[in-house]
Amino acid sequence: MAFFLARRLLYLLPVLLAVSLLTFLIASLLPGDLAYTILGDQATPENLAALRRDMGLDQPIWWRYFGWLGNALQGDLGRSFRTGQTVLQAVTERLPVSLELMLLAQIGALAIGVPLAIACAVRSGSAFDRFMTGSAFAMLSVPTFLSAILLIYLFAVELGWLPATGYVPFAEDPLANLRFMVLPALTLALAEWPGIMRILRSDMIATLQEDYIAMARAKGLKASRILFVHALKPSSLTLITITGINIGRLIGGALIVETIFALPGIGRLLVSAILTRDLIILQGVVLLVGCGFVIMNFIVDMLYAVLDPRIRHGHA
Repeated sequence: MAFFLARRLLYLLPVLLAVSLLTFLIASLLPGDLAYTILGDQATPENLAALRRDMGLDQPIWWRYFGWLGNALQGDLGRSFRTGQTVLQAVTERLPVSLELMLLAQIGALAIGVPLAIACAVRSGSAFDRFMTGSAFAMLSVPTFLSAILLIYLFAVELGWLPATGYVPFAEDPLANLRFMVLPALTLALAEWPGIMRILRSDMIATLQEDYIAMARAKGLKASRILFVHALKPSSLTLITITGINIGRLIGGALIVETIFALPGIGRLLVSAILTRDLIILQGVVLLVGCGFVIMNFIVDMLYAVLDPRIRHGHA
């Protein structure tokens, strides 16, 4: 296991380096002059030249990259020229909101998708299976913003059960926090459960046809034990992959959901940075999100080795 972990870490480092390079190039090659954007009305030729010199914008791009990477490795991702706040401070303030949203959304998607997948696999080809499969296809075509609007109209406007927008920190009032997070999390969960249900359903149908499942049935094991112990675990490898990939999808969905529900998370910070052309914040947030996504997939690889020993021994 230690050798498998070391080998995966060697693969991880070049990927993280590539993410940092692409992030720097995307922000550096955008049209417009960062110095002119920062100075605004005070953008005289003398001020522009002085600011470019102070920020290193007059240096070759490769030199700027290594300088920026060195600062990033020390935890210095820059400072917003509009608010004066450092990137790490801005992200630290908003990260708990986005993490809570993604965690609740993932739990909700799994709570919906996994039981439905198991039920469909057991009743493969039945009317219930066809209905749920069709419903999953239909849900995949519904955009996130439309689900958000419909949920707000139903639960906030018509029924008045939940608030439409706003946020209360969990430490301040846990119950109020959950009330404000239900609709955003449900919006993302409705977009994620169809993929989970379809993938797990297909894998479980194939697993239930294996010889060792027939042997377990012949031994007289309970149907629940066969289903949840012998069939669900080997069928979960693809589910773990989908769950890891969904982190990236949830980050993308959070851009819309956090804006609609006025949540002060990473997605809303990123949208604000784009609208105000705050390239320092934009660059830092994209780097942190990209590295987080890569690390999450690394954790998924480790879970593969835990679930299936053949993978870490190279016999998969």
